[in-house]
Amino acid sequence: MRLDHVVYFTKKVPEQIVAEQQKLGRHAVVGGHHEKWGTQNALLYTRNAYVEWLSVERMDIAKQAGHPLTDLLLYDLKAGEGWGAICISVKDIESFNGEIKNKGFRTSGVFNAQRKTPDGQLRKWKMLFAEQPELNKLPLPFFIQWEEAEEVRFAKLRKDGVILPANEKHEITECIFNVDDSLNEISKWANLLSQKISASGNIVLPNVVLKFIKNKGGKERLSDVVIEP
Repeated sequence: MRLDHVVYFTKKVPEQIVAEQQKLGRHAVVGGHHEKWGTQNALLYTRNAYVEWLSVERMDIAKQAGHPLTDLLLYDLKAGEGWGAICISVKDIESFNGEIKNKGFRTSGVFNAQRKTPDGQLRKWKMLFAEQPELNKLPLPFFIQWEEAEEVRFAKLRKDGVILPANEKHEITECIFNVDDSLNEISKWANLLSQKISASGNIVLPNVVLKFIKNKGGKERLSDVVIEP
């Protein structure tokens, strides 16, 4: 179980995000289109995970998609851009679905997903969401299992120029969440992820630390992503 990516909700088109990141000296790329969900993205890879900027491409499709992340995107963009959620990769998503259902979590069930890259390639994966009826509450992480093994997928991304050597000098080290009740929230997440709570009150995954801090107003959300160096 590892952090796969973090999602930032934006009103900008992917090309604009790529241009902005280039000015900052970072190599981001246009990800592609989620045709069934009416969304599009830009991506910035690091050594251990990646940042996804997600925006609406076809509002008519997005409103009818019934996709949990798209619904959250539409809800949050009413108040402006910002961090949305995190995605965690698991090795056997079908078994994991059964495990969390046995813990009392209602889920979307596992479903197939894909996006089309600018050069016409299809990237395929499986997804899983723990259901949350209240969109103003902190979104639980969602889960992914890629069609290809990580080493194969990353080798292709390097070959395609999506990941350059400069990308792998950076890594995402912390995801910080603003919450109303940190004890309750971290307990819920620890139960969902089958993880222990560290002595410092965090959840430590193999490639990232998840921190929960007192909310100072507004929605409960992912508030900051620390990328080092």
